[in-house]
Parts: sequence; C-alpha cells; structure tokens
Amino acid sequence: MPHPVFDRSRLRLRPLFERVHDFTHAQVIPLERPAPAFDDPQIEALSVRIRAARQTGAPVILSMGAHVLKVGLSLYVADLVRQGWVTALALNGACVIHDFEMALIGATTESVAHYIQQGQFGLWTDTGRINALAGEAAAEGIGLGERVGREIATGDFPYRHLSILAAAYESQVPATVHVGIGYDIIHEHPNCDGAALGAASYHDFLVFAEVVRHLEGGVFLNYGTAIMGPEVYLKALSMARNVAHQEGKEIRHFTTAVFDLIDLGNRLDTEAPKSDPKYYYRPFKTVLVRTVADGGESFYIRGDHTATLPNLWRLLTRQA
Repeated sequence: MPHPVFDRSRLRLRPLFERVHDFTHAQVIPLERPAPAFDDPQIEALSVRIRAARQTGAPVILSMGAHVLKVGLSLYVADLVRQGWVTALALNGACVIHDFEMALIGATTESVAHYIQQGQFGLWTDTGRINALAGEAAAEGIGLGERVGREIATGDFPYRHLSILAAAYESQVPATVHVGIGYDIIHEHPNCDGAALGAASYHDFLVFAEVVRHLEGGVFLNYGTAIMGPEVYLKALSMARNVAHQEGKEIRHFTTAVFDLIDLGNRLDTEAPKSDPKYYYRPFKTVLVRTVADGGESFYIRGDHTATLPNLWRLLTRQA
C-alpha cells in the first residue's frame, strides 16, 4: 500500500520582504577593496595554469557552494565570468536561491535557528518563483541555470549586477545547477514540481558533462563544495572519458584545485587510508588524487574564501 504523504496545501507562506536577513547587498565585497594578505605560492602557480588554459581555448570550470556568495564574493565570480577567466559555472541549488534573492531584494540568508522554531524556515513566496522557472526550463528543454539567469538579466531585479547567474547568461557562459531533491528551501513549497526540477537540473548535468568533455588542457576549480562539486565532476569525467577512449583521445592532462579550510596534511599526492577520516573527504580523494593520477596536476589552497578568491582574481586581472 502507498505510504501517506505530507499535504503541502496546508502550508502558510509569507512574503520575502517580511523576513529578517543575515546578509545584505551592503556586505558584498567590492572589487576595489584590497585583497587580504595570502602568501601561499600555489595560488600564483594556479593562476599560471588558468592563463595557459585560456590561451589555448581550454575551459576553466568553477564549481562552488553557496558559501562563496554568502561571504560576499559574488562580484568576483561575476567578473571572472565576464572577463573570460571562468568559462563554466557548476552550482548547487542553494547558490541559485541566494543569487535570486540577492538580485531581487538586495538581501538573503535567514536565521535557521530563529525561523525553524516557528516552522517558517524557507517558506517565503518570492523565492518559490524559482520553482515556476524550473517548470518553464523543463518545458523549453533548457537548464535551470540558464532560465534563472535569463530571468534575472531581463526582469525586474534591482540588484541584478550582483548576480552570477545573470553574468553567465549575459556572457553566454554555461551556469549549471545540480539539485539534490529535498536539499533546498524551494522544495518545501506547494508549487515545487519534482519532475520539472529534475528535468531542468538533469539537462544542466548533461551541459556540464559536455563542458568536461573538453577538459584536456583545462582547469577545474572546486570552491567550497564537499559533495556536489566532486561527485558531479567525477560522473561527468567518467562519461567524457568513455567517449574520448572510443575516439582515441585522452582527457588526462589538466589541472584541478580545491579551496577549503580543512587541514589535509602534507601528502596530497595519494589518498588517505580508509582508517583516516580524510579518506571520506571527497575533494581530497576525487579532485586532488584519483582524477589526475594519470597525467594531471592538482593544488590544495587552504584559506578563507574571502582571502583566496580575491587574490586569485587579482593575479588573473593583474590588479595591484
């Protein structure tokens, strides 16, 4: 017999402007602010690899979690896209939500501790517009990232200049969104259509896999995503290599980089044993070791995003 399901029609949603926000447009870090001191020489070496990739027309993929946006770095990501240093974005579902909300009202991020006590966490009408856009994306046969980017770039969004999805859409750069059902606040909403969301996000996965098919000589950056980034990249790379092998080609001479805060120790050329908790940290074994073991190169850059990303941007754009 079928199990009972939750009745979403009983939910009460409130307007987004009523929400108390933990992050506003005033906290977005401007490009002209001096980058914090960061003396890891690997970041300069990585910038050289990115320059080399772009000189040969190879892709530079930035896979990221929403924390990059929540600490105020949207202008840096958008500028890297607009200047051509980043040729593809891979985002989790939370990135879309924060990008959409910031572009719409100039604020995002609610207090989970506060609103979960009221049973109000995530239940805001305006953010649910993303579900409608997912339906439109599925009907058009395009990805969620492209449809939301187009909406922000062409619609009534007073803070669209802060949007990385709008920057990608305007620059004709693929911005793919890799959704895990049940992960994001819009999945709580009565207007969420799981089939449409899945279709739009799966289309994005296939777009991403096609980008990865051209990764030879390129760069893959994993910025603050411990699960989505490594796992989506791993599957797409396997698909891409499967086709490449049939064509007598290779996808193994490329660069990967992980940006995070975890201390991984000094041995980054081999994965940790299963007895070590670091073995289960996917960016380590997947991005830094396994997928570059046959000819690639990897970097682990440990530091706060607000230091590492502005410094990488500065090196690429030759800013003092």
